[in-house]
Amino acid sequence: MLKARPINLAETNIAGLGTDLEKKLRLHAGDTESAWTGAGTAPGIKVWRIEKFEVKDWPKSDYGKFFSGDSYIVLNTFKKPDGDKLYHDIHFWLGLETSQDEAGTAAYKTVELDDHLGTVPIQHREIQSSESPLFLSYFKQYSVQSGGIDSGFNHTSPETYRPRLLHIRSVAIPAVKNGRKPSTTLTVREVPLSHKSLNSGDVFVFDGGLELIQWNGSKASGSEKVKAAEFVRKVDDDRKGLAKVVVVEESDDSTAFWNAIGGKGPIASPEEGDAQTHAKADKVLFRLAHRLSDNTGELKFTEEARGKVLKSQLDSKDVFVFDSGLEVFVWVGSESAPEERKRAMQYALEYVKQHNRPLDIPVTRVVEGAVSATFDASFDA
Repeated sequence: MLKARPINLAETNIAGLGTDLEKKLRLHAGDTESAWTGAGTAPGIKVWRIEKFEVKDWPKSDYGKFFSGDSYIVLNTFKKPDGDKLYHDIHFWLGLETSQDEAGTAAYKTVELDDHLGTVPIQHREIQSSESPLFLSYFKQYSVQSGGIDSGFNHTSPETYRPRLLHIRSVAIPAVKNGRKPSTTLTVREVPLSHKSLNSGDVFVFDGGLELIQWNGSKASGSEKVKAAEFVRKVDDDRKGLAKVVVVEESDDSTAFWNAIGGKGPIASPEEGDAQTHAKADKVLFRLAHRLSDNTGELKFTEEARGKVLKSQLDSKDVFVFDSGLEVFVWVGSESAPEERKRAMQYALEYVKQHNRPLDIPVTRVVEGAVSATFDASFDA
């Protein structure tokens, strides 16, 4: 079973500073975190999973595989094309069924890793099913499955495999000027075992352990069908070729497929299946007008610009929230108080709550002088 208390999205930016959670973490980890040894010293991706307040290495063979009952930290270390200096993006990823303790631990440990790397990395909060393009760009294949550390996700054999329905989709990752090149990530997400999960624009796979049925929507692209077939072949290879593999089209009356997912029913259109997670809103820039005290105090934001937002409107003395419409950035000026860096993600959450933005929208903290091609590209000039 999954964990009994899934996360409260309204609290997923709080790093737990000064709380009982922080005391628990210090009790478990002591004054140093051994997981950070060597982290960020060379270009590449590093993934850790949170296990009972502790940071544990995630096997490289499983990079790109996540479980909805868990929380993870992902570190991307890179160099600019014209230099040798190392830069870092730190993402804490929260599954929708992770526990509040593990979500808080991931947020707290992200701040700790940020301190370890000099407090200049870019910090990102990622929520399952609403991941940023930057996060998805790290993986050629990205999958989210039900289960997690507390539910025993390891399956001993395909004969006893838990039946599941997988949504297979190619996601185009757009280019960013002076940054990310265009790419494609194959996403594999477990969805409810029902006809209500299907849509005509995508490919789905019923995985019954020794039976693999690829269902192609009538409007699915040829490249998506090919990539899904490659995924199915890899799953079959992992099971030593023991599985029976079947490919069916939406127009086929496949009794085996419909029985496997609980019965036949209406299929959603590609438009319904392709609905964007977050409707894009106007760009808006806010200045942090009143900071949270350690105990009390209401956080207020003063609007500086809307519609057209220029990077020159930022001021080194203050903290700003920049809502690009699809992502919320918190920018910390170089002359603002050091404590602002640690509390920046908390400010972002308060903005999201006060302005009725989607609670699972990607949230990113940027400090002045740090390199973030996505942040820079979001401005009008």
